[in-house]
Amino acid sequence: MPKFVLFIFLVFISYNLQAQAWEIGGAFGGSGYMGDLNANNPVKVSGIAVGGFIKRNFNGYLSAKINYTYGRISAADSNSSSQQFRNRNLSFTTPLSELSLIFEFNFMHYIPEAGKNKFTPYIYAGVACLNFWPGTIYNGRWYALDNFQTEGQKKPYSPYAFSIPYGAGIKYNIMGKWTLAADIGYRHPNTDYLDDVSGVYPDKNKLSYTGSVLSDRSGERTGVYIGTQGSQRGDLSPRDTYFFTQISVSYTFVTQKCYFH
Repeated sequence: MPKFVLFIFLVFISYNLQAQAWEIGGAFGGSGYMGDLNANNPVKVSGIAVGGFIKRNFNGYLSAKINYTYGRISAADSNSSSQQFRNRNLSFTTPLSELSLIFEFNFMHYIPEAGKNKFTPYIYAGVACLNFWPGTIYNGRWYALDNFQTEGQKKPYSPYAFSIPYGAGIKYNIMGKWTLAADIGYRHPNTDYLDDVSGVYPDKNKLSYTGSVLSDRSGERTGVYIGTQGSQRGDLSPRDTYFFTQISVSYTFVTQKCYFH
């Protein structure tokens, strides 16, 4: 916490002592996740991601932005190379809606059109609020999985989570005040239910009929249901991870005040 407070203080000082410029932009790319149905591939894209942002550049190095991103992640055990996963036979698709406050640091002094550098690598970190709602298709119908407590939860888990975004990218001044950027960023939310899978199989007698069917889908492929009460259903990790990789285009409203080096 002290390091975070020091960082905010430095940003505040920078804001008051340097010139500023507003920037707006949009982004498009892909999203993915690591969790109970994808344990080993940290760059596997499974859906789209689109977003937009408003940024305040404090100087050529530091900026802060309000960022919104919508994405979709999905996975299916039936596509896994692991026989154990294929036997489990779970699947999900989860829309993600993220609102974040992100701080960026440019490694090179960068001001579109006004600065001497045409490009710079950069890193970023921040805080975010996430809304997610996992679902799956069963017999041709879509089911919202959080409604069925598929692991025997006493009540549905929250569809909201806080997360910590961080990432890196590179930006380039394509012409005038326009910037083209590419980045990849990971998020660690305080939930392990982005895929509706976390711990062990419940007592299916305590679930609704639909809940018990969605909890253990192994028999759909093999005719043998493996989800006995207390046996492992997920990887037992405390949380899932998701990421966005995007290309963005933005316009900076550079005024005469911003022509400093």
